[in-house]
Amino acid sequence: MRQTLFLSVLFLLTIQPSAQTREESIKSIYDQALTNGEVYENLRFLCKEIGSRLSGSPEAAAAVEYTRQLMESYAFDSVYLQPVMVPHWIRGGKDIVRIVNSTKVGTRELNCLALGNAIGTGPGGLTGNVIEVASLAEIDEIGAGLKDKIVFINAGMDPTTINNASAYSSAVVVRAYGASEAGKHGAKAVVIRSITNRQDDIPHTGSLVYKPLMPRIPAFALSANDADLLSDLLDEQTDLSLYLESHGQQLPDVLSYNVVGEIRGTEFPDEIIVVGGHLDSWDVGEGAHDDGAGCMQAIEAARLLNELGLASKRTIRVVMWMNEENGLRGGREYARLAEENNENHIAALESDTGGFRPVGFKSGGTEAQQNQLLGYQEYFEPYGLWRFDERGGGADIGPLKSQGTFVIGLRPDSQRYWIHHHTDVDVFEYVDRRELELGAASMAALLYLLDQDGVD
Repeated sequence: MRQTLFLSVLFLLTIQPSAQTREESIKSIYDQALTNGEVYENLRFLCKEIGSRLSGSPEAAAAVEYTRQLMESYAFDSVYLQPVMVPHWIRGGKDIVRIVNSTKVGTRELNCLALGNAIGTGPGGLTGNVIEVASLAEIDEIGAGLKDKIVFINAGMDPTTINNASAYSSAVVVRAYGASEAGKHGAKAVVIRSITNRQDDIPHTGSLVYKPLMPRIPAFALSANDADLLSDLLDEQTDLSLYLESHGQQLPDVLSYNVVGEIRGTEFPDEIIVVGGHLDSWDVGEGAHDDGAGCMQAIEAARLLNELGLASKRTIRVVMWMNEENGLRGGREYARLAEENNENHIAALESDTGGFRPVGFKSGGTEAQQNQLLGYQEYFEPYGLWRFDERGGGADIGPLKSQGTFVIGLRPDSQRYWIHHHTDVDVFEYVDRRELELGAASMAALLYLLDQDGVD
C-alpha cells in the first residue's frame, strides 16, 4: 500500500511543473517586459495622439477615456472612473518677457513661460523697472522698495546637491510663493529663474500658489541663459525695464476623473496594493516623463502580472490620478474615498520622476515596513537596482500615508529629469524604450513581492 502511494505521488511530481522560485518569477517579469512589452507603444499613443493634458482640458478628458479603454483591453477584473472636480487654468496666448531699454542689447525677447495658475497681464501687458533678488528673504528685506517694480528672483537649484530631487524641493518655494511675497510689498509682477539644473534656453513652467488675502500679480519663468543675461545687464544698468505680457485665466472648476482598474485578490481581496501615476501634465510639451511614463508603467506592471499568471493574492489597483500638477485634487479625493469606504490600502507605489533607468525605490512607513523593502534588495540587484534606503514616496500617494499605508516611489536615475520637467521638450522622443521597460518591470516585480508577503 505504501509503495503504491509513493509511486502515485512520484507520478504526480513528474507530470506537474515545480513551482517557480521568486527569482524565477521575477526573471520572467523582466524577460517579458523587455521582449514583449507594450509600455513604450502605449506611451507613444498618449503623447503623440493626445499630447499635453492640463487638468480641465479636452486632452485631459481624452486621456481619461484612453486609459480606461486600455485597462479594459487588458482584461482587468474591473475598470471604473472616480469623479473629481479639478481646477481649469488656461494659458490663453503667447507669453512675452522683453527687455525694452538696454544700453547694451537694446530691445530683446527672452525665453519665458508664464507660471501655472498665474493671472495674466491682459493684452496690453505691463512695463516696469526691474529689481533683482536672490531669495524670498531678500524680498522682505527690501520691502516697500519693491512697490511698482518687477521683481526678478534669481535663485536656482543648487548644483552641488547630488540628489536633484532634494535640490528641486529646496528651490521650488521661489516658484510657488514668489509672487505672493513680492505682491504683498506692491510689486507689479515677478520673473523667476527656471527651476532646473541645466544651463540652456528652455523655460520651465510649473504651479504657483497665491496666498490668501495677498495681492495676485503675474508671474513668469526665464530660461537659465536668459536669467544670466538679465542679471548681467542689471549689474550695468540699474534702470533696466521689462515689458511683460500674459493671458492666463483661472476658469471655474470642471468635472474630471481618476481612472481606476483592479485585479481582484484571490486570498485577501480586501488588502489593496495601489500603483499609479498622474495623468495630467502641463500644457507645454507632451508630459512624456511627467508623468505619462509613470502612468503607462503602472498599467504595464499590472498587465505583466496578469499575463504571466502570477495570480494576485491581494487586490492590485491601478490608478491614473488627475490634477497632480496644479492642485493634487485626484490624490486627495482618492484618499478621502478610501477612508470613507474603510478600504485597507496596505501599500501604494507611484512612478513620478520620469521614465529613466531605475536604480531603486524610496519609501515612507514604519521601521518594519522599511526593513521589509530593504529585504527585497537582493532580488533587484541583478537588474541594476541598489538604492532602497531613501525616504520618500510620491505626491498622489502621500494622502494615503495618514491611513497607515506603506508608500513607495520608483527611484530612477533622475539627473536628466529636471532638463525636461515642465517644458516643451518633455516629449516622447526623449524617452528611452529600454529604460522605460526596465522601470515597468521593476514596479511589477515589487508588486509581486508585496502581493506574496503582504506588508508588515
